Amino acid sequence: MIPDKDILLGIDFGTGGCKVTAIDFSGVVAGEASVEYPTHFPRPGWAEQTPGDWYEALCGALKKLGEKGVALERVCALSLDGSTHNAVLLDDRMAPVRDTIMWTDQRSTEECAFLKKDYGELIFFTAYQNPAPTWTLPQMMWLARHEPEVLKKTRHVLFVKDFVRYLLTDVAATDHIEAQGTLFYDMANRKWSGELTALSGLPEGVLPEFLDPWDAAGKVTSRAAAETGLVEGTPVICGTSDSAAEDYGAGAVEEGDCIIKLATAGNVNVMTAGPHPHARTLTYSHVVPGLWYTVSATNAAALCQRWMRDNFCTPEKREAEETGVNAFTLMDRLAAESCPGAGGVFFHPYLQGERSPYWDAKLRGSFTGVSITSTRGDFIRALLEGVAYSLRECYGSIREMGLPVKRFFLIGGGARSGLWSEIVSNVFDSTLQIPLPGDASFGTALLAGTGAGVFPDVREAVKRCFHIDREVRPDPETAAFYDKAFLTYHKLHDALAPVYAELQ
Repeated sequence: MIPDKDILLGIDFGTGGCKVTAIDFSGVVAGEASVEYPTHFPRPGWAEQTPGDWYEALCGALKKLGEKGVALERVCALSLDGSTHNAVLLDDRMAPVRDTIMWTDQRSTEECAFLKKDYGELIFFTAYQNPAPTWTLPQMMWLARHEPEVLKKTRHVLFVKDFVRYLLTDVAATDHIEAQGTLFYDMANRKWSGELTALSGLPEGVLPEFLDPWDAAGKVTSRAAAETGLVEGTPVICGTSDSAAEDYGAGAVEEGDCIIKLATAGNVNVMTAGPHPHARTLTYSHVVPGLWYTVSATNAAALCQRWMRDNFCTPEKREAEETGVNAFTLMDRLAAESCPGAGGVFFHPYLQGERSPYWDAKLRGSFTGVSITSTRGDFIRALLEGVAYSLRECYGSIREMGLPVKRFFLIGGGARSGLWSEIVSNVFDSTLQIPLPGDASFGTALLAGTGAGVFPDVREAVKRCFHIDREVRPDPETAAFYDKAFLTYHKLHDALAPVYAELQ
């Protein structure tokens, strides 16, 4: 290995933006940078992204990383992860034929109803999941009904990080964990299911070949080097889904480890020694061979915070531009002026329907309990509390399944907020360990090191590089308050759900 090649680069394509993290071989962060990209909402409940925006964001993030003093010439290897379920449909020139339908999109409810009725048992037996609009299969069925010309033009299918990796290397492939997000992957036999793929309406032969997350997947081409600033010939390692990468990077590599995620979406993931398919959760294999994880997920977590910032926090955005203080930090200061319970205001984070535990695309977000005394701080705090309550509902599914939980890790951009971390700790009445940095891009950097031979295997990579930043412990009095308030939160859902069903 060339001595000056001492940096591993992890590239994360989350739902809201691209983040790059550079680490040394002991896991110390040398630098990180991020660039957001837009999600388009053509209709209520729809969500799409433009594939070219991901690559443009990567180029921007790498430029920022260089400006922070990380020389891209030092990169020994890089790897990528991305939000899953999102099919990039490509023509015979490997150009996208339409914007990508995102996992948060809710348009395919009729297709899901059909799949549950006629193919529910087959799908659950084969793919370990139940049909929902999140999955690629019903999304493709919707296109077959409403935009058949799109599928006729499709000659290749990749997924978010796979498409960007193709632009870097000219190599088209995916990994087994990513494929599990489609609903046409045969979990037991680790291959595409011909029977389920046929239901999608996709032409035959369009799905990519498989790699493992730590496998080599080409090298940076001369064209990509000129566009990104990376060095031509830099090894590119396959990578995997963002959820798998962040569980791995957060140090959750033992049975009973539980991840609470405060990112664009919110997850509660528990690591298990084998698969535990369940009607109300998701089931995936882990980066560590032989390990699995069960996912209970809410559609909108930090997405709600971003929505609040962009629509109702113009003064904070302006102050952030003038002072350089993050707008979310300024919002937290307002929320901290409100007491637990937010002055009686409750927020339900169903801005894009909901997954666990309701799997109800008709739910909508709401503020309730508003009075003449309610302040902007109350609204912001209610939003933070509402997301925490939603995550606790997700955790309820894990508890009902009887899956053992030994320790909690809190990850995602929301974990950087001291206030939000305290709220989650109190709502769960549990101690939370917050890894450093413990996010998907860090986990992906470890995969880059494993694939490049810096580490002998994926477990050793975590053993050498994993660090805990801080612990957050619950306050007994506040936890007891939130325990009662959570019951009200749940009752409000039950009362409003029929109203939203009528409205839809």
